[in-house]
Amino acid sequence: MIVYHGTTMEIQKPDIKHSKAHLDFGIGFFTTTFSKQAERWAYRKGMRLSKPAIVNVYEIRDMSGYRVKKFEDTDREWLHFVVDCRNGEDIYKDYDVVIGNVANDDVFKCVNMYMDRVWDEERTLKEISYFKKNDQIAFLTQEIIDGVVVFQESYEVKL
Repeated sequence: MIVYHGTTMEIQKPDIKHSKAHLDFGIGFFTTTFSKQAERWAYRKGMRLSKPAIVNVYEIRDMSGYRVKKFEDTDREWLHFVVDCRNGEDIYKDYDVVIGNVANDDVFKCVNMYMDRVWDEERTLKEISYFKKNDQIAFLTQEIIDGVVVFQESYEVKL
């Protein structure tokens, strides 16, 4: 499987120590299977920091033997997992990798409405269902990064 990571530099040896806290799937190294999504992430970060937008490309080797959590949809379980991680809970530490839909800008707004108790769970899940789904693969331990994430190349996205 090929995955992409959008940022402002080439990253041949990814690590989790540079991750932000309170992300959708916890602290980790986040990738996607959609090159265009990674390009948008790189572009935004590059604009914000006035740096080049770089997409790193990785091959993912066999993940059997690792603790993998895969969300098939943006359902109740996904919503609670994302909310818990954003609230600083460490439930993600039960896994080496978590795969599922990304809470992009539109979905993020819906999740925030739920977190702020403006919408209930049912309304939130209904609203989320209208948006295009994009994926994210969060590598949550250095062990899995070192074991399965293999750098292939990087390229610049023109700002």
